Amino acid sequence: MSRGVLTLSLILLWSAVSFPAWAAAPPTIPDAEVSLAHSLAAYRQTVRSGGPGKDGIPAIDRPHLESVAEADTWLEPGDRVIGLYRDGEARAYPQRILVWHEIVNDVVAGEPLSVTYCPLTGSALGFRRGDSTFGVSGRLVNSNLVMYDRATDSEWPQLLGVAISGPLAGRGLNAERLIWTTWGAWKARHPETRVLSRDTGYVRNYRRDPYGGYNPVSGYYRRDSRPLFPVMARDDRLSPKAMVLAFRDAGSAAAIRLPALREAGVLTLTLDERPYVILHDPELDTGWVYRNPEGRTIDHASLTFGPEGVRGPGIDALEPISAFQVMWFAWVAFQPGSMLIGEGEAP
Repeated sequence: MSRGVLTLSLILLWSAVSFPAWAAAPPTIPDAEVSLAHSLAAYRQTVRSGGPGKDGIPAIDRPHLESVAEADTWLEPGDRVIGLYRDGEARAYPQRILVWHEIVNDVVAGEPLSVTYCPLTGSALGFRRGDSTFGVSGRLVNSNLVMYDRATDSEWPQLLGVAISGPLAGRGLNAERLIWTTWGAWKARHPETRVLSRDTGYVRNYRRDPYGGYNPVSGYYRRDSRPLFPVMARDDRLSPKAMVLAFRDAGSAAAIRLPALREAGVLTLTLDERPYVILHDPELDTGWVYRNPEGRTIDHASLTFGPEGVRGPGIDALEPISAFQVMWFAWVAFQPGSMLIGEGEAP
């Protein structure tokens, strides 16, 4: 399938941007270069309502944190959390809270970040937000959360990481790596982690997931259930809800099935003549992706996985690439023709 990749320059001239009168100053959202499979106009044409209106799903702007001991009173070891580690600080954002809010505007190790989660696409992505904050627009593209930044009201599909409308249209966000894992695995890796508390300021039933559940997997999250909204592209190589580890770089995209990564420990691939290495983290059951321009051989048995990430011979010479887990149907809707490693329907 031809992807018709459109590479955008994401540096805007501030003098040419008209900001709403209520915006005190343009946000200093960091730039990132992202390649798009469709035009911005095409994405705008596919935007549709997800049901709740703007801010009908309220972002958390003043997150309260608690200790591991406090979180243990209501989280089970198998419950899903979204983990973040930055410069010595670890955070865990329970999926059962994020499913009701989708965005947390936080500050971690001095860096303003937005932790975002879309239950319809199973995707958790972090973004550096500068001096802006993000809210939930109530709209979707390819079933995926469309965020808006409160400084300019520009709209940003989460999986795209690029504004498709508003004064910042075409501008990309810098990603911050998040880890989709279990509470038991995260607190073992980060015993001093702080945890997003149920004290959110909103009345929600954080014991119930309106879509189903991950412990065990049920309802909408089942691999054999169908997406709820139309998408821009389809790909039948996997069931729509199959989870993949995905990344994109320099106009190319790849998805890796975790069973294949677990079995191999180390996988290598080449996208547009650029070599990459993907390493399985057995404790968190996730993958770490690196550019590997010199084609270094990495021995999985020599690696250690700890609070700072991956350590071992040759790792420090490699450049990390942000990766995340996501439902297959959503990934290929945004990245048609994506390379797939490890076909098959094993969980």
